[in-house]
Formats: sequence, structure tokens, C-alpha cells
Amino acid sequence: MEMVADILLVAGAFGLAAYCYVLSCRLRKFSRLESGMGGAIAVLSAQVDDMTKVLEKARAASAGSATKLEALTGRAEQTAARLEVILATMHDLPEARPVPEPGQAGKQLRFVRRRPIRDRMEAAE
Repeated sequence: MEMVADILLVAGAFGLAAYCYVLSCRLRKFSRLESGMGGAIAVLSAQVDDMTKVLEKARAASAGSATKLEALTGRAEQTAARLEVILATMHDLPEARPVPEPGQAGKQLRFVRRRPIRDRMEAAE
């Protein structure tokens, strides 16, 4: 009985050794940087770093643009308020009428159309 137990123990040890060898080979292939999953993880990590840098630059640019836009909006509101005051004062003025010149009273402007002068060569054809 001891002999059978020893044989089973040795067989189990060899089986476990083979299983560990197969797992180490798979793990080695998995963690290679060039072709395995490790390479994909390294590439994705580099892309995440690049995207983080780009995002920070975009945030800085948008913050600057927002500040400029707020300043321009404030200026536009001030100008609109001034224009409203000017328009309100314009309603209080009497209606302006054109004053004719001394020699032009009662005369209206006349528009005369003339045909363009054609070259004589064109007329001959």
C-alpha cells in the first residue's frame, strides 16, 4: 500500500511539474512586450498618457477662451446699453427734414441713361 501511495505521489508531482511548465510558457508569451498582451497594454498606456496631455492642453485653451468670451460679452452688454440710451434720446428729437438749397427749390433730380459707344468695327460687322 505504501508503494502505491508513493507511485501516486510521484505521478502527482510529475503532473504538477508539467502543469507549472505549461503555465510558465503561457505566462512568458502573455507578458512579451513585442507581440503579446504586454505589448498591447504598453501601447494603450502610452496612448492614455498622450490623451491626458492633450486633454490638459485643451482645458487650458478653453479656460482662456472662456475668459476672453466673458470679457467680450461684458463689453457688448455695455455697448448695447449705451445704444439703447442713444436711441431713447433720438425719439425725443423733432423729425429732421432736408433743407433745399436756395437755387434748387422745387427741382427734382433727373437720371439720363446713355447707350455705350460701340467701336466702329463692331458696328460694321
